[in-house]
Amino acid sequence: MNRFLSNATNRIDAKGRVSVPASFRAVLAQRGIQELYCLQDFVYPAINIGGPDLLERYEQKVAAADPFSLEANEMSLLLHGGGVFTRLDAEGRLMVTDFIREFTGISADVCFVGRSDHFQLWLPQAFHEAQAKAREVVRLRGLRTG
Repeated sequence: MNRFLSNATNRIDAKGRVSVPASFRAVLAQRGIQELYCLQDFVYPAINIGGPDLLERYEQKVAAADPFSLEANEMSLLLHGGGVFTRLDAEGRLMVTDFIREFTGISADVCFVGRSDHFQLWLPQAFHEAQAKAREVVRLRGLRTG
């Protein structure tokens, strides 16, 4: 397994940590990722988490733009001003910081959502609502093209 798949909800402990699902930790280990880049999602109230390659992929897009353009400036503002590095502790837990809580609304439970090359942290109810909406959009799109 080399992709982040599925979703799981875990409770935040009294010290503000949450256990990352074992399947997600296995992907991180397989890819040799120790330092995690966390970025506020551009669309959803979720935190994207991946290795340094996640940041590099976005930075390549910024580098391809005119460095003086509004697009490059806005992208850098989101990437660098809305991102932090973190690590899992020895037991595979992630600290749920104010950076995560304030952007997502997470308080007691965290929904981990696989997104192939990275994963996301969601407030569980927000994830289920967004997934239901996406399912409906895809269903309607299929009715129009099918």
